[in-house]
Amino acid sequence: MNKVALVGRLTKDPELRTGETAFARFSVAVNRPFKNDNGEYDADFPNCVAFGKTAEFVEKYFVKGDPIGITGRIQTGSYTNKNGDKVYTTDVVVETAEFVGNKNNDDSGDYKRSKKRRDDDEYEKPKKKKPAPDDDEEYEHPKKKRRPEPDEDDDDDSDYPF
Repeated sequence: MNKVALVGRLTKDPELRTGETAFARFSVAVNRPFKNDNGEYDADFPNCVAFGKTAEFVEKYFVKGDPIGITGRIQTGSYTNKNGDKVYTTDVVVETAEFVGNKNNDDSGDYKRSKKRRDDDEYEKPKKKKPAPDDDEEYEHPKKKRRPEPDEDDDDDSDYPF
């Protein structure tokens, strides 16, 4: 079985090329789950290629730094470069790509998904929600509803059915 699932961030904007079939090339920075000898996390940078509608989707909605989830398969190949040397390649052929996380994961607090929206002059940055107020004089906490206290003079048990 040849199946790959990756979650990471794009290292640069995807490059879309068209011909018989559209295809996009990009790489994803995927953190390793353990620290190295220096106490830091290392990352791998697998090269990915997507075709058709998947390529168009990735190019339209993802830019450098965006988190992305992909599934696909490993494909190896080789070619001869200009110097006549044989170069071996390993790529992830992307079958599905999807958004990962939510709009609040972005460090800037700005949620921009498509390049079109980034370049659009009419685009306005979403307004951040106001934080919950602290206990200060400007904010009054809502009062809890309380049951009415029985009258102290009410010693008559005749109203009760038992």
